[in-house]
Amino acid sequence: MSDKPQSSFLAKIIGAAATLIAAWLAQKLISSVWKARTGHKPPTPDDKGNANLTEMVTAAAVTGALVAISRVLATHGAAHVVAAMEDDDDEYFD
Repeated sequence: MSDKPQSSFLAKIIGAAATLIAAWLAQKLISSVWKARTGHKPPTPDDKGNANLTEMVTAAAVTGALVAISRVLATHGAAHVVAAMEDDDDEYFD
């Protein structure tokens, strides 16, 4: 019986976890840098008033770009981890 379905499931779990962690870390990094540069947290959709359009668009663009990049890198890294794990498993069965 093949372990491909199990390894595919494992790859999805590792990829999802890595993506969530990377997006969370990117958001924390953006918040920290934004607060250090401007003195306040980046605007969110729930904010009432005080942020101007330029600030909202900039925050959305920076957040979107960094979260997207972090997701790609996390997914790519997770694929390498799963491939390495599969290679190690193959050595034990040979």
